[in-house]
Amino acid sequence: MTTLHAARERHLADPAAALALLKPAVRAQAAYALAAPAARRKLNQNESPWDVPAELKRAVLERAVAQPWQRYPEFAPERLLARLAEYHAWTPDGVLAGNGSNELIQATLAVALDAGDRVVAPSPTFSLYRLLTHVLGGRYVPVALGAGFRYDVDTLIAAARRERAKVVVLNSPNNPTGSALPHAAVERVLEETGALVVCDEAYQDFGGPSAIPLLATESRVVVLRTFSKALGMAGLRFGYALAHPAVAREIAKAKLPYNVNLVTLVAAEAALEQEETRVERIGAVVETRDRTAERLAAIPGLTVFPSAANFLLVRFEALPAGVVFKRLLDEHGILVRDLSGAPELRECLRITIGTPDDMDAVVAAVGAILSGR
Repeated sequence: MTTLHAARERHLADPAAALALLKPAVRAQAAYALAAPAARRKLNQNESPWDVPAELKRAVLERAVAQPWQRYPEFAPERLLARLAEYHAWTPDGVLAGNGSNELIQATLAVALDAGDRVVAPSPTFSLYRLLTHVLGGRYVPVALGAGFRYDVDTLIAAARRERAKVVVLNSPNNPTGSALPHAAVERVLEETGALVVCDEAYQDFGGPSAIPLLATESRVVVLRTFSKALGMAGLRFGYALAHPAVAREIAKAKLPYNVNLVTLVAAEAALEQEETRVERIGAVVETRDRTAERLAAIPGLTVFPSAANFLLVRFEALPAGVVFKRLLDEHGILVRDLSGAPELRECLRITIGTPDDMDAVVAAVGAILSGR
């Protein structure tokens, strides 16, 4: 803390009275946060290894410059929603645009949960679901994944029925494990529970089944997608939800008005025109992922778990994961995600799939560290 900040802290009022007015369940939660030290190779947030093409950036800026910036963006970007609906063979009034899919996670839970309502989700999974459930007054029920972090659909369904879950979260491929749902798993959850089923498909471009075909016949499905991963637009924050139009109208009530800025709206529409580039880049990530998994698995002293996403979960046995994490950063300039503090993820690191050169560096560095070089 700087001297100026320290001086300000000394003159701040005692917050006790204000904090006493806030929900105890909220104060008991750890905030969603991530420390990101500078590194030559940044492989800790599951971002695309490639930036948006320069020509696309220029086109986006030209279109944005032509817009009146003193005006609010479209309340509902009809042309973009129609493009997304056409892409997924769905109806435009069943598509919602969000400031990243995180906003739509929040909005979906906000309209679904009353105090004490249960949310059943696999464990481990994206921590925002736990945090938002508690903030909204619900009860979060984690259900451990099976051996090798594979989905145990029977146990999930049993928990949802036992808890009379209002919401079941199915993150597939799952973050941070990379696990994809088995075939027809969503259908089973719908048939055997009465829950709203939130299918978080942030990583589905890289593998695994999609629940989107179920939208036409099942009203209890909400599918969440993002442009942050496969389309490389994490810095612009754009996501969307697909749902029955009646459900989408209710979720929209929990979104902030004018929630997506005009530059991001223009960029999202332009990105949909780059299908060939998107498919090519997804293929390159999948190929690099599978090759890297095979090469890492050949190194003694670690386990690589199967992944359908754009990252690999690795458990270290020969050295503590924290030691490997620090040496990767300090000695090799490689930043990955240290997950080893969570009991289920003991001695695990999550490694984003970068460029082939990035992954060559990861394999060489891990091999050197575990061999004592």
